[in-house]
This record gives sequence, structure tokens and C-alpha cells, in this order.
Amino acid sequence: MKIYDITQELFSCHVYPGDIAPSFRRVSDVEKGDVCSITEFSMNAHNGTHLDAPRHFVKGGKTIEELDLQTLIGPCTVARFDGGIDMAALTPYRGTERLLAKGDCFLTLEGAKALSEIDVKLFGLEAQSVTGSNPPMAVHVETLSKGIVLLEGVTLDGVEEGEYTLFAAPLKLGRAEGAPCRAVLIRDEGKDGR
Repeated sequence: MKIYDITQELFSCHVYPGDIAPSFRRVSDVEKGDVCSITEFSMNAHNGTHLDAPRHFVKGGKTIEELDLQTLIGPCTVARFDGGIDMAALTPYRGTERLLAKGDCFLTLEGAKALSEIDVKLFGLEAQSVTGSNPPMAVHVETLSKGIVLLEGVTLDGVEEGEYTLFAAPLKLGRAEGAPCRAVLIRDEGKDGR
């Protein structure tokens, strides 16, 4: 079994334009003679590798602790895309419940509509927003209103295209519209090491 950590380190992570970067301070530190080390930190729920719950853009939508963990953990396909991801690009992945897009890409409104048609329940990519630098509202409303969970800010360097098991459980932030998560991909290499 091989485990790929696809999570950004939080305090050096990419930050969506306009968001405040995560920060921390040591409240106490054993290196300075304190009894224990304690870190206090401040961040946005959408910093680093994170999940968007429907409440992010949908009035009355589910919050992060209401998401079904079965959507966030299970078989996952990693595929390379370039540029705008539309219906034609997604059609080969019909029936794929969890799809991670590797590469310099973004989800178009047409692609967002296609995700529910092909039964994707979780969609993720490497950018801090599934729309890249494009306006986020229409694509987020289209996906999140249909219950599709968005996993943003994953790091897929060193991860080949193919089939994995995804674990992307968020912090249980009650009533929040999103949360950071420690996302990992697991690949069973079998007894022969492949």
C-alpha cells in the first residue's frame, strides 16, 4: 500500500486572491523553557487544502459537519485536464463518484452542469477555487446546489493518473460552510509491489 499526502502545508499554502493568509503564534514553547508548547492560529475555512460544503454559496445548504463521510472517503479517479473542463472532457468519467483533476485546469459552468449528469459526488482540483481565476459564483452554485462536494487546493505532483482510495475528511467545524482537511490518496500496490 502506498499513501500520497495531497495536502498543502497550511502556513505556506496558496491563498485565494483577497483572502488573508493563515498565521500562527507560539503561546508557550518548550524550547524557551515553558512546560509545554502551544500554538494559536488564525485562518479562513477555505485556506490550503479544503472542502466546500453547499452553505458556501447556497442559502439553507448543508454545512461542513452535515456532509456524508461516505462521499469524502472511497474510490477515486485522478485524471489530467488542461484548461477549461467541460462536458466533453468529463463524459469519459461517467459513474466516477470522486474525481480529482490534475494539471492547470478549471471547471467551466458547462462542466459544472455535467458533473451531476455523470453522477460525480465529489470533484477536486489543484487550484484554490474550482473556477481558477474566473468568477466563482455560477459554478459553485451549480455544483453545490446539487450536493456535489468540492475539494480545492490539493497537490497532485508525483501522483500518477489512475485509481486510488481518497480520504478527505474535514475538520468538524459546526455550522461552517467549509473546512480544511488532510487529504490523502491510497493505492494498493499488491504483493508484487505494483
